[in-house]
Amino acid sequence: PSLFDSPAERYVKARHSVQRFALVQLGKCCSDKESDLPRYLVHSYNFFLFPSTLGIKDVEFTLSASSIQFLSHYGFDYNKFLKDGIPYMNEVQEKILRQRLLAGTWKVCSNADRDVLKKAIDEVTSWIAAAKEEDTMILQDLNGYHMLDIQLVLRQALENVWTEPLGDKKVMVKKVSPEHRQLLENTSYDHCQKKLILLSARGFTNLFQILVKAKKPLVGHNMLLDLMHLHDKFYRPLPESYEEFKRNIHNLFPVIIDTKTVTKYVQKVRCTGFFALSSNLFLHYLLVFCSNLNSKGPPCPVITLASGCSRYAEKKFPHEAGYDAFLCGSVLLMSAHLLLCRSTDDAVEADPSFSRYLTVLAEHVNKVNFIRGGVPSINFSGEDAPCRHPPALVVHVRGWPELTERQIYQEFKAHCRFDVRRLSKNQFILLSNKYKHVRLVLRDYRHHPHLQVSVYRHWRHSPSVNCLLQ
Repeated sequence: PSLFDSPAERYVKARHSVQRFALVQLGKCCSDKESDLPRYLVHSYNFFLFPSTLGIKDVEFTLSASSIQFLSHYGFDYNKFLKDGIPYMNEVQEKILRQRLLAGTWKVCSNADRDVLKKAIDEVTSWIAAAKEEDTMILQDLNGYHMLDIQLVLRQALENVWTEPLGDKKVMVKKVSPEHRQLLENTSYDHCQKKLILLSARGFTNLFQILVKAKKPLVGHNMLLDLMHLHDKFYRPLPESYEEFKRNIHNLFPVIIDTKTVTKYVQKVRCTGFFALSSNLFLHYLLVFCSNLNSKGPPCPVITLASGCSRYAEKKFPHEAGYDAFLCGSVLLMSAHLLLCRSTDDAVEADPSFSRYLTVLAEHVNKVNFIRGGVPSINFSGEDAPCRHPPALVVHVRGWPELTERQIYQEFKAHCRFDVRRLSKNQFILLSNKYKHVRLVLRDYRHHPHLQVSVYRHWRHSPSVNCLLQ
């Protein structure tokens, strides 16, 4: 990301990244406020995902070495991702699969699946030649999609077989007459109905569609890329238009709350003691700080993990998606409680409703944090605020021929962090997000023998304006 990016330009950059990478894990944490108790009961789930390979174009995705190393350090289970990942697809992929199923042109995309299928077909064709009607055989050691793939392939190739999944990685194959098979097809006994195939192939997308229909507030942390992945993987391929992307997300999730935006505001207004918080705003430390601060004031929300999710209460699992989702929701409740306490002179009741929290969060709803940019956040329910930076600086180079942007960056790196862009052969623009850095560089480079630094003025420094004047 660059400070020179507008939100639309950043979207174009991020879109290329999102299209190249796959989702490997998704965390979902939902909470219900128990009516008879002053607490939130939390259910946190962790899903391993893997792109659907059933009947659609084979999905290719990129692996980042540093990301693999990072996740491995925190115990990510790559075997679970590859072997047991839940499939998913977007609307375009689902439409293609539906058309192929109706036309009978469905095929297996995975080479590994083809080997498994070939072995199963060889076993069945060898057996069926000598088998009598109503005889059965069992295919064993089948994983995931193999259960469905094998049934579809066998039924397509042989009109006198019937198949049923038995569970425990087994499929029963039965020899039947063509007439008997016609009676069995598309009945409640048929586990290969087209609607069931689509349901299975959609996988996690089914849950995504339930979340969309529920229209509940969607909470995340630094969630721009998360929203882009949700759109691309479960809804539709990301559009080229930034504004269309914003409209689509707002239609899917009318209420979005980014805890990064909220906690930045809490830090800015300096709710009691919050100024001590590190500027990194990591989720775990946010929760610790919020909990400590709330312990000094009125009673804060009590957050209790449901019995099936107690592992997160017993041990920390940083960068596991389900655990991060739990932290994210907890930070939101704690931050909202701090803001509620600050917004009223009266004592906050011991058990404020979530609607009261939403009231104090209203100005942050649908504002998603914008990392290192000219605007603090992206507004998903309206126009973005105009870009605002400290004044840009222009560096005029004298006596140092053929300097690059990288060399200019290294020169100023010791003082502070600037983004650099070449303006002309011997001029560069520097952009910072801190006024003190601008003042520091203007002071320290006032008498530099090779670098003349001044505030950028469009009418004076723009090459296009200079060309017009000349």
